[in-house]
Amino acid sequence: MASQKNTQIIRWTVILSSFIIVALILWNTYDFFQKFKHEERSKMEILAKAYERFSSAGLNTDISLEAKIIGNNHNIPMIITNEKDSITEWSNLDSLKIKKKNYLEKQLFLMKSQNNPIKISYKGEDLKQYIYYRNSDLLTKLKYYPVALILILFLFASVIYLFFKSNKVAEQNKLWTGMAKETAHQIGTPLSSLLGWIEILRLENTNENIIKEIENDVTRLNTIAERFSKIGSIPELNEQNLVEATSTSFDYLKLRSSKQVIFKFESVKEAIYAKINLQLFSWVIENLVKNAIDAMEGKGKIALAITENEKNVTITIADNGKGIPKHLQHEIFTPGFTTKKRGWGLGLSLAKRIIEDYHNGKITVLKSELGKGTTFAITLKK
Repeated sequence: MASQKNTQIIRWTVILSSFIIVALILWNTYDFFQKFKHEERSKMEILAKAYERFSSAGLNTDISLEAKIIGNNHNIPMIITNEKDSITEWSNLDSLKIKKKNYLEKQLFLMKSQNNPIKISYKGEDLKQYIYYRNSDLLTKLKYYPVALILILFLFASVIYLFFKSNKVAEQNKLWTGMAKETAHQIGTPLSSLLGWIEILRLENTNENIIKEIENDVTRLNTIAERFSKIGSIPELNEQNLVEATSTSFDYLKLRSSKQVIFKFESVKEAIYAKINLQLFSWVIENLVKNAIDAMEGKGKIALAITENEKNVTITIADNGKGIPKHLQHEIFTPGFTTKKRGWGLGLSLAKRIIEDYHNGKITVLKSELGKGTTFAITLKK
């Protein structure tokens, strides 16, 4: 419990720290952007003053500084217009596009949208001009810098998250595999003894029907042990009749269930073939049917239907039990999750692993309504 609490604290600390880092990056970039923008504005205002002084200077006035200021503007695109908004001069625009129709007008429109104009007033003349300019290429790139940085941070965080998640899943898989194999081992030991006791009962002339039923149950236990032992290893898939395999498991549970449970089995064909591991596939069917019986609390109807198309076979198992709440439907395949008072909560997670990892199929909750029942669907490739 303490370990889980510490994990939650660490998780929220990392999330909060990430938000703070992103906020600081955005704020610092915005602040730098505004300062840089203000600096460019100051340069253009100085340029406007240089134009004013250059135009009004006398013959003997030294205008070398003004000329240098005007000539040194190499990076800020600008357009000068007269009072009628006609373009009279431009600088630092794409020389290859200047001749294109409406290029200058479009640039002027862009400049008007980015910055307010700077007025040039000429002394002694009733003449005014306006400098329009847009952000330099450097400032434009800086504008997208936070987006690029946040994207990099997001990708980096995603890689870390996926790494830790895959490690966690691997650890869980290792744990469930170990538990399954240990269970198989523990079941196997008394099974050997039971086989010996069956032979002793035969020697003592015990009723053969009783011995046969015991043998059936021992065989069943042996099948269960073999299923557990296959978890974690790559199972062998063989071409099998799905209708026969499914009906065998369905009928087995039908014979051992309450008479108040109505079992209905339907298939579009008597034989539909697909590559499966018979023992593991049967386990999945039995698990879903048992869950349906539990959901109905021993009274209701279970309908199993098998359909096919050109590529896939679909098996649906529907009950009219209590149903699964919507907020829990995405959690039911999580290892350890259970709504029952007893059980490990491994049945559906193992069923999902068997169908999706071993058989390359799909198992889903097709639909579920509280008080009306649940329908599971298994899809396998032919």
